[in-house]
Amino acid sequence: MSVQISASDVNKLRQQTGAGMMDCKKALVEANGDFEAAVDYLRKKGAKVAASRQDRDSNEGVIIAKATADGKSGIVVEVNCETDFVAKNADFIAFAEKIAEVALSNQPASLEELKGLEVDGKKIADALIEQTGVIGEKIDVSNYETVTGEKVVAYIHGNYRLGVLVSLSADAAGVEEAGKDVAMQIAAMNPIAIDKDGVDQGTIDREIAIAKEQIIAEGKPAEMAEKIAQGKLNKFFKDTTLLNQEFVKDSSKNIAQFLDSVSKGLTVTAFKRVQLGA
Repeated sequence: MSVQISASDVNKLRQQTGAGMMDCKKALVEANGDFEAAVDYLRKKGAKVAASRQDRDSNEGVIIAKATADGKSGIVVEVNCETDFVAKNADFIAFAEKIAEVALSNQPASLEELKGLEVDGKKIADALIEQTGVIGEKIDVSNYETVTGEKVVAYIHGNYRLGVLVSLSADAAGVEEAGKDVAMQIAAMNPIAIDKDGVDQGTIDREIAIAKEQIIAEGKPAEMAEKIAQGKLNKFFKDTTLLNQEFVKDSSKNIAQFLDSVSKGLTVTAFKRVQLGA
């Protein structure tokens, strides 16, 4: 007597292995509904089984950053695999691009929501499992960020290794190009905030404490430490906050001065920087 194989059983095996729906159904029929035997059947038939890869690290991959045609919003996604070989594969990059397009079109509120959306007629979460089975490496989306504003510019750096979104306060002549320059600055210099107001108090306290210890260790009087530490803190802000950083393309200006020269009062309202594996 043959065992009845339900659609939910087939789906469960597909979720577990990443093998095709019809292959999973046939495997369960052959295995009389026994899941472990069905997995063995799939493996014997040469199907790439994803379940055995779910505990693998997927630290390679691609970063895709995109802005909407009207420049009012942008997304960046990190789609991971296990090896550099797969990361450079045109089909894998095309798959990541499709996920990025879905993210850009729908602007989901979270990574979990993004995985619930559809790509090529199936949920992204299911498509990731399927790709794991097809490619033979763990495939996942590990990062998803969004930015909105008056003018959002997207930039991908270093062969999909790093993505930047930067939002500027206005859209005027030259702003798109300026946004690219600022995005490249963010990629290269990795600022921790837009300006000093965006630096959390814990970071400021830690920098002052380190500076004071250095000053006292150098033999300077403790009463001088506070004043010198404030000077070091200002240098810290200059090095690590975007608007105060020296513009890489023109060291005579900082980023705030550069933007103001493009369009009076132009500034950065938000940015996101996503680096592969970071």
